[in-house]
Amino acid sequence: MSRNSNKKPVGFATHIIAGGIAGGCEALACQPLDTIKVRMQLSKSGLTPGTKPRGFIATGAYIVKRETPLALYKGLGAVLSGIVPKMAIRFASFEAYKGWLADKQTGKTSIGNIFIAGLGAGVTEAVAVVTPMEVVKIRLQAQQHSLADPLEAPRYRNAGHAVYTIIREEGISTLYRGVSLTALRQATNQGANFTAYQEIKKLAHKYQPDLVELPSYQHMMIGLISGAMGPFSNAPIDTIKTRLQKAKATPGQSSFQRIFAIAADMWKMEGVRSFYKGITPRVLRVAPGQAIVFAVYERVSGVIETISPRVREDDGYSE
Repeated sequence: MSRNSNKKPVGFATHIIAGGIAGGCEALACQPLDTIKVRMQLSKSGLTPGTKPRGFIATGAYIVKRETPLALYKGLGAVLSGIVPKMAIRFASFEAYKGWLADKQTGKTSIGNIFIAGLGAGVTEAVAVVTPMEVVKIRLQAQQHSLADPLEAPRYRNAGHAVYTIIREEGISTLYRGVSLTALRQATNQGANFTAYQEIKKLAHKYQPDLVELPSYQHMMIGLISGAMGPFSNAPIDTIKTRLQKAKATPGQSSFQRIFAIAADMWKMEGVRSFYKGITPRVLRVAPGQAIVFAVYERVSGVIETISPRVREDDGYSE
């Protein structure tokens, strides 16, 4: 990274362009893993005595056999349509919160305040983009129709049709079902992610003082490590959220009551392991996804800075 403090900090346009490109690359590379994760979280396999829950590889193989390989990309349209605003909001809000929490004299942001800024960025993106995007994505991913059989028509044809159908039949509020859980998940994800990425990146620069910019493979490794922290810390939240967003609302039942009912049913019928269903594909999806995002973002923003030179703060730009 450039360390010339006389240049302006990275601008909002850079967050939009580099973040959007990075998010698109992540979605294209990792969507199959997310689809497998969602199917595992929704699966009731293993409840019959003498049987075991279908694992990560078995779930993927079943989808491919039953629905063709293209089924692994169900919900991709919903993801791609939300990825640019999601990444722009994530990066821009984090930088804004970090700036507000910085020491007024030194301009530096403490590690505790970086974590708080990450929490804020996660909540912001969850409310603004992620929740409605995931409701649509999960509805599409949960459809187990075969793409090879034209007579087996799906309930939702694509992301646009899913949005229209959900609003018409269930109301616009359905798109925000699970927003509290999504906000909690995104907050913990980004709090851990931003903090770990910045601190490890500082450490890498400390031991390589001659490097102005870390190579892409190091950005990827740092992103891989920081990206894995969120899924392990909030897997139960993500599993309950997935089931909540897939199910239709029960009249007269509040969101909290639905969350409690789902959690209680999981505990009673499937045991504590059910809260960690899909953890393998989720880690395999999120960690490499963050590695891709960080590496692509750094590369694209570097190209943009070459055209219009700017600089990140020394106390850390972090995606």
